[in-house]
Amino acid sequence: MNASPSSLSSPVSGTLMDLQEALVLIRRGAYLSIAADESLLRRLPSGNWIAGSIPYFMAQDGGETSRQKLFITELPAHAGTPLLRWYDNSNLHKVALDAPAHGLTVLIVPAFSEVHSRFAREAPAFEDQYMKPLVGWIAGVHLDDLGQAAPRVVNGQTLTFSGEHALAVHIPLPESIYPRIEILNLFRPGSGDVIRFPSIGFSAHECFVNGELVNLAQYLGQKNIDTRLPLVADYSGAMINVSFKAVDAAAGQVDFYAPVFDDVEYRIAEPVPNYAKTFAQSLPADAVGACWSCNCILNYLYGELEGQRTGPMTGPMTFGEIAYQLLNQTMVYVNLEKL
Repeated sequence: MNASPSSLSSPVSGTLMDLQEALVLIRRGAYLSIAADESLLRRLPSGNWIAGSIPYFMAQDGGETSRQKLFITELPAHAGTPLLRWYDNSNLHKVALDAPAHGLTVLIVPAFSEVHSRFAREAPAFEDQYMKPLVGWIAGVHLDDLGQAAPRVVNGQTLTFSGEHALAVHIPLPESIYPRIEILNLFRPGSGDVIRFPSIGFSAHECFVNGELVNLAQYLGQKNIDTRLPLVADYSGAMINVSFKAVDAAAGQVDFYAPVFDDVEYRIAEPVPNYAKTFAQSLPADAVGACWSCNCILNYLYGELEGQRTGPMTGPMTFGEIAYQLLNQTMVYVNLEKL
């Protein structure tokens, strides 16, 4: 009989460090997941690392914005050599098929790219997508650089930068260890109107509110909806958010950070009074041993997390989170469990 699963010891889910500290880890040959401003990523030597651009972090000392530091997580290498592989629209559907039979895949996708759009829309239907553990995040830029700089993903083995390809590292694990993926979503559907959409997409003009067809932008304005709160839907028991990106009242259009679907009922989320405190209180005890984590830039901004801690968890604050599919305003983390 197998023993009850227990978490393997792991120091933290990553550390924010300066360039010299990062160089030591890279030259040691460790397999690393790196998040940093593009200018800093271009100063790194080749090595066994995968990276995405972002300057926002939940660091060991609290939320921090920095173009001079890198957030680094050492990836597990318990059984075989991890494999780095590029994906575009032609082969993105194979990301789970390419994963090891027993292991973990970490995927980084550049925001606003075609591959980002396809993953968001179609990942739930990819073959084996929910059969093999897959996490990751959406690379971004400093908000001051929106429209001027493009998010980048980097293969550290070849020092190749791309704004149009996703990059995965497929990590084999021994049979005695399995990765448990956890989603921590502070938001719950409010008690307000039921909202449905006539089609799938990252934007919408019209929607059905309690069965009545209305213009969504006008509805949000008339109801004085706080668009810092996402739309929330129940996906087979999991609460999944769709965050508002922009509301153009003149054009009557609303844009989202993730696609809405035409077969799902949404409600505006209930407010969360204190992000940092609620995150810390919501984390289970075993989260302290997480080997990898990320959180959302919108939680960082709307929750005013700069200088605050979200319990023991550290990680990049991203333009989207991945736990099998694209998520918004959510924390994702991985625990390695030993039988």
